[in-house]
Amino acid sequence: MAYLKQAKNENFFQLASNQSAENFLHTKSDYWQLKLNSAEFAQKMDNEDPIGYIRKQFAYPKICSILNIDTNQNEECVYLCGQSLGLMPKRVIEYTSNFLNDWATLGVFGHFMGSNPWAKCDVPCIPTMSLLVGGRIKEVAVMNQLSTNLHIMMTAFYQPKGDRYKILYEENAFPSDQYAINSQIKMRGYDPKDAKIIVKARKGESCLRTEDIIDILRREGHSISLVLFGGVHYYTGQLFDIETITRVAHEQNCYIGWDLAHAVGNVPLELHDWQVDFAVWCTYKYLNGGAGCIGGIFVHLNHFKNDQLTRLDGWWGNRESTRFQMFDDIDRDNGAAGFRNSNPSIHQCSALLASLEIFDEVGINQIRSKSIILTRYLEYLILNELQDLCEFTILTPLNSHERGAQLSIRPHIITAKQINDELEKLGIVIDIRDDIIRIAPAPLYNTFFDVFRFVLQLKRVLLKLTTTSNIIKY
Repeated sequence: MAYLKQAKNENFFQLASNQSAENFLHTKSDYWQLKLNSAEFAQKMDNEDPIGYIRKQFAYPKICSILNIDTNQNEECVYLCGQSLGLMPKRVIEYTSNFLNDWATLGVFGHFMGSNPWAKCDVPCIPTMSLLVGGRIKEVAVMNQLSTNLHIMMTAFYQPKGDRYKILYEENAFPSDQYAINSQIKMRGYDPKDAKIIVKARKGESCLRTEDIIDILRREGHSISLVLFGGVHYYTGQLFDIETITRVAHEQNCYIGWDLAHAVGNVPLELHDWQVDFAVWCTYKYLNGGAGCIGGIFVHLNHFKNDQLTRLDGWWGNRESTRFQMFDDIDRDNGAAGFRNSNPSIHQCSALLASLEIFDEVGINQIRSKSIILTRYLEYLILNELQDLCEFTILTPLNSHERGAQLSIRPHIITAKQINDELEKLGIVIDIRDDIIRIAPAPLYNTFFDVFRFVLQLKRVLLKLTTTSNIIKY
């Protein structure tokens, strides 16, 4: 289903050679004679946005629906929480209704008949998903959820032998990654205290330096069996140099996998060309598939005939042509599909397909172009509107090409919880983790005016919570 595009310059957000996002914003400000920190500038940017029409295809929560606020307010909230849970595409209702109708009218025949036959309901998701991760069709599958897929992939690719038994990963990795790492190490009979190498940021810094990761790989590579990193760090928002880290890991004869939960649908990826061994991801953050939606995996074709991988076989990993012949031993499907265990959920695939069609229509490169400008606009307003109100530390890299659609900010003097509690009362939805606030302007449904409204309300909250004058720190 394609929705009518508005006739606008599709290259509006395209940066000129060597042009920064900040320069882009200032150029538009000067040309339009509108101040960057004005509502008029934000609205003008939205009017020129070539993918702005897509926002209308998402269901936006109303302020009256959010906890702890005045139930008389019926306007839309400012939703900047896509790094935690994306908004629902309106077409999800239609797609799930079709499934329910098929179930009601066809019963068991719905496996092979109807609007999207259930036995193959994952198949329509694969082409767009492959484009989003930069993989070949056969290298990508949708199945299970992220943590389960992580265990399946680590069972295959974590192969400790002799002195090469350690796992390298980043400091403050998402807890599920750390749990899986600990579990897999213990399952192989090793002590996690000895079998883990954790890359840490330098003193006084929040993000990891690529050169430090490379240095550890080259120094400790002889002892490393597996490298596992998050593509975009959930806490800081740092986008890692996947291509370079993968190349150096392979130079040390290490397998390398990536948790792309915060990267897929957020930044362009080229997993096949980068020679990534495997990757896993969820689909409910920037992919907007809904809470707990089906996950995805990537397995490079280099490993399709790798008999050294330990597989956790299941019925749906069997070739489709022989699946119902009920063999005692698996006739394993070729490619990523051979890693599947159970039949896919039509409930989840219906929702995911509805969202993926939007990505197919817009394209990840156009999404990323807007994202770079939108996130820089958020950063600009924070730096210029809040610097006299409260001291902050911005954890996220300042380089637009080293981050996704997220800014992570640590407030001082007042707490992240205090700020979030007050913003929530005003209908502003962000996310807090520990002592930071995470703000995610998702380019598919967030606008420049959303960002303007957020900073305006944040300014009011800070005025209420503190009168201490400080500066923003990096």
